[in-house]
Amino acid sequence: MTPKTALLRTIPILGWLYLAFGAGRALRGRPLRHPLARAAWWLDAVLSVVVHAAQVPAAVRVAGGDRSPLATALLTMTFGMTWWKTQPGSETKETNP
Repeated sequence: MTPKTALLRTIPILGWLYLAFGAGRALRGRPLRHPLARAAWWLDAVLSVVVHAAQVPAAVRVAGGDRSPLATALLTMTFGMTWWKTQPGSETKETNP
């Protein structure tokens, strides 16, 4: 993994940590109060859950037989396209399904 890829993969991890932080605060009865913090949490939730889930079919196509569909889905949900776009041969597999 290149340093650039590692750096790009930290972004979704930080997003998941922020989601966990905000959810933990809400469960303890101390939700995020600042409007920008709340908006960022909801935007992060949509990007992390909805957008990553929408990427799973493309990721499964790109992974082909290299990984199980379940492993591919879990890695895509965790890292989004910073995982499947950085796989070897993803450019050729994506354009030639």
